Amino acid sequence: MLAYEDNNEEEFNEPEGTGDLFEHFRIVVDKGQSPLRIDRFLMQRMQNATRNRIQNAIEADNVLVNEKTIKASYKVKPLDVISIVLPHPPRDTEVYPENIPLDIVFEDDDVLIVNKAPGMVVHPGFNNYTGTLVNALVYHFQQLPTMPGNDGRPGLVHRIDKDTSGLLVISKNERSMSWLARQFFDHTIARKYVALVWGDLTEDGTVTGYIGRSLKDRRVQDVFDSEERGKWSVTHYKVLERLGYVTLIECELETGRTHQIRAHMQHIGHPLFNDATYGGDKILKGTVFNKYKQFVDNCFELLPRQALHAKSLGFIHPTNREFIHFEKDLPDDFQRALDKWRHYLKHEIE
Repeated sequence: MLAYEDNNEEEFNEPEGTGDLFEHFRIVVDKGQSPLRIDRFLMQRMQNATRNRIQNAIEADNVLVNEKTIKASYKVKPLDVISIVLPHPPRDTEVYPENIPLDIVFEDDDVLIVNKAPGMVVHPGFNNYTGTLVNALVYHFQQLPTMPGNDGRPGLVHRIDKDTSGLLVISKNERSMSWLARQFFDHTIARKYVALVWGDLTEDGTVTGYIGRSLKDRRVQDVFDSEERGKWSVTHYKVLERLGYVTLIECELETGRTHQIRAHMQHIGHPLFNDATYGGDKILKGTVFNKYKQFVDNCFELLPRQALHAKSLGFIHPTNREFIHFEKDLPDDFQRALDKWRHYLKHEIE
């Protein structure tokens, strides 16, 4: 069972403009292989590979046969050499301990609740082999368990983006990891986020759709109306405070897909404030006056990231089987930007 649902950073931190491709997987087809579509063939040979993901890789020219790109309809032949190539080298799965302080909210023999600071990458990946939360975890804790197929990510059953702040649960033993993985798989983990979005949202709502990699930019996620393009996703949002040109909302995840809240809010025309990846780092609402532009730029400086915070986390404890719940207030950068918007709104009304 694979519980990783929440914001797969590694796939979206690929180098740009290098033109280099690195071989990650190589198969030489058996002599007795009968003709078979390559997507079906790879599903049989690659662990945890879905047909949709394989077809997307073929469409992106990440699958080569005898060093040439092919289509998904290509039928493999005996002795074909199939290569999976990506624009970054294979990941080093060894994690090196680093003495990085952790903000521990709760700890017992089974679980650890950590408040992740904005700017900290959760686990090592391309261009981020050091300074991550996992590097800190392996320094402070010994023999953390690892999910099958996720070497190099001890203790993790979910994750949040580098520039998202807030709560993460870490498993300290195999039993705890299995117990929490099941809850993430069943979508019974209670998670709420606070976000500041562009625009005046007047009422609560729900965003749904199939989330998958954008057809235009592989670094971002998009929302589609076809299950062929992605995974089903549901975000419920509640209006907390209307601040004129921006709105403070609370988002409750029913599913946990890559960049889910960020992609969903952009999809309905309300990108997260200062979310550069999804277009929120521009002035999308407001006046044309230079004074207002300067005000927004000042807010961007106070909050140099997307305005998203994992505020609360709740789950059934693996040992006592009781529901436990944790909350963490907004970090200083988010709070300062929010207070500045409140002051601006009050000044405009007066």
